[in-house]
Amino acid sequence: MAPAMPRLFTAIEIPEKVRDELHRLQHPLPGARWMTPDGYHLSLRFAGDIDNGLAREFAANLATVDMDAFELTLEGLGTFGGNDPHSLWAGVAPSAALEALARAHEKAARASGLRPEKRAFKPHVTLARLRGTRVDAVAQFLTQYSGYRSKPFFAVETVLMSSRPLVGGGPYGIEDTFALRGGLYASEDYETNW
Repeated sequence: MAPAMPRLFTAIEIPEKVRDELHRLQHPLPGARWMTPDGYHLSLRFAGDIDNGLAREFAANLATVDMDAFELTLEGLGTFGGNDPHSLWAGVAPSAALEALARAHEKAARASGLRPEKRAFKPHVTLARLRGTRVDAVAQFLTQYSGYRSKPFFAVETVLMSSRPLVGGGPYGIEDTFALRGGLYASEDYETNW
């Protein structure tokens, strides 16, 4: 039996200083499996289990995305799953540049032959997977950290990431990297302003 292909998706990595901020939000929450800081990322476009030829074509199309680096801020916390929450996330402050980048990755995916994404783009960074976590405990956590807002940071590149099937939440690997225009200078400004 052939080994399972990795699941591919595009993302923006979260800088170390912001990962440290997010990590400090962790506290005991029954049923929560907290992400490790190196697993924090902002997904842009899920590709799924695709063959090597399609993956190469997708990467080639992603390499043609020509956009400037831009500033992002994480803002607010929330959950997916309604009355049966299954994941806890940090949201992203509205960003026209981020929306444009997600559309560009969708276009690259379609040009590669991937089916259109059916879900609306909801930018977020997953903090924890929840299983059997009481709604009132989640509500208390969200209330306690409702004012969360990260320091601004620059998106200087995007990555094509992989995760192993049936694992959910990592481990993740970086398969390819795509620089955003001016990213080197933006990241230098970011480092000096912290």
